[in-house]
Amino acid sequence: MSDSPKSNTRGALYALIAFAIFSTHDVIIKILGGAYSPVQIVFFSVLFSFPLATLYLMRDTTSGTLIPKHPYWMAARTVAAVVTGFCAFYAFSVLPLAQVYAIIFASPLLITVLAIPVLGEVVRLRRWVAVLVGLVGVIIVLRPGQTELELGHLAALAAAVGGAFASVIVRKIGREERTVVIMLYPMMANFIVMAAMLPYVYEPLPLLDLARLGVIALFAWTAGRFLIAAYNSGEAVIVAPMQYSQIIWATAYGFFFFNELPDMGTLLGSSVIIASGLYIVLRESRSDVSEAPVLRTRSRPETGTSPRISPMLPAKLRWKK
Repeated sequence: MSDSPKSNTRGALYALIAFAIFSTHDVIIKILGGAYSPVQIVFFSVLFSFPLATLYLMRDTTSGTLIPKHPYWMAARTVAAVVTGFCAFYAFSVLPLAQVYAIIFASPLLITVLAIPVLGEVVRLRRWVAVLVGLVGVIIVLRPGQTELELGHLAALAAAVGGAFASVIVRKIGREERTVVIMLYPMMANFIVMAAMLPYVYEPLPLLDLARLGVIALFAWTAGRFLIAAYNSGEAVIVAPMQYSQIIWATAYGFFFFNELPDMGTLLGSSVIIASGLYIVLRESRSDVSEAPVLRTRSRPETGTSPRISPMLPAKLRWKK
């Protein structure tokens, strides 16, 4: 991977395109969430993602079976992904986009904390301070006692925690598990769980909404490919912070499509969370930091609704030290 300024610029541009597509993907989820249960949206998103996932998985020539080498960790990651997918889709359906992003942006902070018990990572004082500052930012966004906290806020928090947990597990077992196993189990679990619940919430889908569900799957796949290209082109420390551009898209989309404007608490809390996340990313990029769980679990939160980014990155990018 080239570290030249031109390569880093290209990587940053690819990442910005990826997160712009992801943000548009989330807008469609929010539109559909006004009429359909997250169960139905997740089910059809997974259903339409299977053909795209199959095209990629057919290229996996790694020898082995579909039986995981670490079944308990894989089960934990699968549960986390299913919970994250449902909660994220629900949060996007009921909360302003900017609020959801602000809360989910806490994932790098949570990855830092979860890396202690799961990876045996040693977190020193400066990163602990960054984590605590970031969590203060989350409190500023939520403003408990001043605003009425809804189920959507709890869902967004659960999505952040679940996504961070699933990402750290990928870091722990990804060297030994086949990519097909890491990708397929969460998707299959989501399909089965949501299919079991679907008869209780199903609403007939007109052709336009069915097409929108297909676009969700296509956008997730396309954005994922751009993000892989970004990490292949530029350094992780340059590419990873581009995820925060989603707050700009959330503000614009929220205003134009949903008549939403982020309040001062959301903007201030988002700024605090982003600043602490950037500090952690920049500190992990230093050569004297032996482990970097945030940079090495870089991706959108694992939702189990489409092929995820981290397992699809070349091993030299996932585990490079």
